[in-house]
Amino acid sequence: MNQDTICALATANGMGAIGIIRISGEKSFEIVNKVFEGKNLEKVASHTVHYGFVKDETETIDEVMVSVFHAPKTFTTEHSVEISFHGSPHIGAKILEVLIKNGARMAKAGEFTMRAFMNGRIDLSQAESIADLIASENEASRKVALNQLKGGITQEISVLRNDLLNFTSLIELELDFAEEDVEFADRTALVGLIKKIQMKLKSLIDSFQYGNAIKNGTAVAIIGKPNAGKSTLLNALLKEERAIVSNIAGTTRDTIEEILHIKGHAFRLIDTAGLRETEDEIEAIGVKKAKEKVEQAEVLVYLVDAATIDFSEDFDMLKSLIRKDLEVIVCATKIDEVSPSVYESMESAFRNEIDFPFNFITISAVENQNIQDLKNDLSSYVESLKAQEGGVVITNQRHYAALQNSLESVTRVEEAVSHQITTELLAYELRNALEQLGEISGEFTNDEVLGNIFSKFCIGK
Repeated sequence: MNQDTICALATANGMGAIGIIRISGEKSFEIVNKVFEGKNLEKVASHTVHYGFVKDETETIDEVMVSVFHAPKTFTTEHSVEISFHGSPHIGAKILEVLIKNGARMAKAGEFTMRAFMNGRIDLSQAESIADLIASENEASRKVALNQLKGGITQEISVLRNDLLNFTSLIELELDFAEEDVEFADRTALVGLIKKIQMKLKSLIDSFQYGNAIKNGTAVAIIGKPNAGKSTLLNALLKEERAIVSNIAGTTRDTIEEILHIKGHAFRLIDTAGLRETEDEIEAIGVKKAKEKVEQAEVLVYLVDAATIDFSEDFDMLKSLIRKDLEVIVCATKIDEVSPSVYESMESAFRNEIDFPFNFITISAVENQNIQDLKNDLSSYVESLKAQEGGVVITNQRHYAALQNSLESVTRVEEAVSHQITTELLAYELRNALEQLGEISGEFTNDEVLGNIFSKFCIGK
């Protein structure tokens, strides 16, 4: 058990109806007793709440409710206390001040969660999911983070890792009987297990694209020639006048980014400067930024004015922007100004010229016509990234890297068996594979990695 008793504000900074201060450590009850006028907290039952006052020598700081939690049935597995006070930042600061004066110290970022990890209550992937759950901004990210908090990732690989551990033990046993030239581990069965592990790892790795879309939102670049209707579309999607709309070409000179939620998924909409050759220095910078945003985007929404007669510039521009991993949606805009035959022939022209799969839709942002079609296309794209329903989704870059390293290491084990290398080298590759798999849950890690992970948490968590 950690010797220090730590304290921190657990609720957000600022005014509120109540604020909560958390205390964790061996001396939690003793320290809070020194400042709490109410029941003796060292003699009350666990998971009970008590009314009283927090005092500092001669003055009363606030009327409070104190919750008591006995180890090990607490978040950190240590004795813990939570003080609920009237939500003034000044009162919170005063209570922390008297707690520190009486033997506690301020917690570092993520220290409560780190203690939960160090004390074995949660594994490392669960600890990271707590930060993701706090930061979740949509329904999909909340569900994924909650699944990971329940141990989803660890459960997916723990059974396979235990089977691999059993094989490793048999290989290690062979080393003890090296002079007798005996094999305890069935190499054929080992290859079968490796293939099973590879399949699972590839499935988890493939889920990262969907997981990243859930966690960080999908970047959608809205691109087109000047006056194609980009800013009008952005305003229609957001249902507010976010971007300046004008008949003057080149109005948008910088990128505008806004978040749009569709069916529980977040989309980062990026309105860009119109793409054209220009001698205006400021507009040229905007055009350059627009192209850079396309390179960073997962989805390209390319707008073309349906009244356009010559599409050659659009063809060239679209061909220069598309790439293999880019979802492309071509939008015929301002369809309220033309007859249906115009945009029907327009779709045919684009499909004949652009040798790349894309969705084609028609919209009128001014009349709010078919805007839902675009939203449906965006939502369908994210859903298409999803693996099997209910499966574990990887959202964390560290997990993704560890899974890739794990896949490489188990593949080396497979190659080692197929090449019939020595038992010593096979044992080395197996141990390496086990270590890589263990890094996901935190069974194998180092202080630098832990420090980096928990430093990103907020104080009080």
